[in-house]
Amino acid sequence: MSIAQRFVAGEGESHPEDSAALTAFRCDSTNLPWIIFRAAFRAAHIEQISPRARAVLSALARTVDAAKPFAAIFARRELLTGRALQSMRTFYRSLDDLETAGLIDRRPQSRYVEAGLFGRAYLHLTEHAASLLGLIEPPHTHEDEPAQTPASTASASPQPSLTAPSATLADGAIYKDLSPSVFQKRQPGRLPADLQRLRRLGFFDFLIFKLMREAREHGKRLSDVVEATWDHLRLAKAPINYLRALLRNPVDFALLVRRRHVDHHAAQTRAQQHADAQVVALQHAGRTFIDAGNERQFVIGAGGQSLTIFSLTERIGRQAAGWMPSFATALASGQLRPATALDLERFAHAQREALGKSQPCAATLVHEKPPVTGAVRDHIARLRHLLKARGAGA
Repeated sequence: MSIAQRFVAGEGESHPEDSAALTAFRCDSTNLPWIIFRAAFRAAHIEQISPRARAVLSALARTVDAAKPFAAIFARRELLTGRALQSMRTFYRSLDDLETAGLIDRRPQSRYVEAGLFGRAYLHLTEHAASLLGLIEPPHTHEDEPAQTPASTASASPQPSLTAPSATLADGAIYKDLSPSVFQKRQPGRLPADLQRLRRLGFFDFLIFKLMREAREHGKRLSDVVEATWDHLRLAKAPINYLRALLRNPVDFALLVRRRHVDHHAAQTRAQQHADAQVVALQHAGRTFIDAGNERQFVIGAGGQSLTIFSLTERIGRQAAGWMPSFATALASGQLRPATALDLERFAHAQREALGKSQPCAATLVHEKPPVTGAVRDHIARLRHLLKARGAGA
């Protein structure tokens, strides 16, 4: 007969109170980025500081902004003590340990001068702490590079990479290269230069890339929409909503941008031509030019700002307006040439002959006033008397 007990106490039976206790456990569901997770892990494994200081540094590593590791850490004491599982007095002792180790910077309280009140005192990570936690790249020195000798370089030979796992290493997921980029959400790339001005209006990088995708879905480019409507967009009260409404608008913003660029380029070309023509006019100030047909004479003023044109059929010269670009073009194309003394004499002679031939024609057009005779005076007197008589009868 067996005297052993059939069942051991507590085996084969379920206890409802134990299952209820298991379901009462809670866990923090925060999903940390890889760089913050690595910083918190490194902070918790620094052996040169006390355990309480490691706990507080790990809590600070979870709270710091990875993009701005040296910025102020906006966290209340209750949050940090809760994450470090310490009391308030132990928390302050831990801060003293971290400050002594040169890992944090406890700056004094700032004061609001207008209100006369003291503000908050923020914590800052030092450069040594940020480099130790992996938030910034450590400075590279020549001492870190291994010294190579000729014997070592001669003996060094390329080793083939292991294609199969070693017998002493675990196979499978542990042996593979764990890259955080595989599991983390893909970070945004570099914003285009013409879209970085949206940051001043409250746009984040993720939102800008999302708007780029929405613009592509509507057959537009976000750069064209921003360029065409920037003057109105930067004054909008809700620029995000306004920009999304523009993306839904069936306007061809690319055409507007092209026309604006063409107009801007044409204005720059005209301004450059005017500047070049002004330089040409100043170089030839006070000189006289004549056209290829010897029919007109051009005289530039002493200051290079006026041009007087003389013609064969006119005695008086005329002032030209906006003449610099056309003058520079005509001079470069050979339509105008500097006038010599012989050219001036020939032009004056041709002008006198042209004016002499046109003088009789002008005299024939002038009607001479006939002389006033006695009969004309009598006729005028009778007309006056008749008008007075009619006026008296009325």
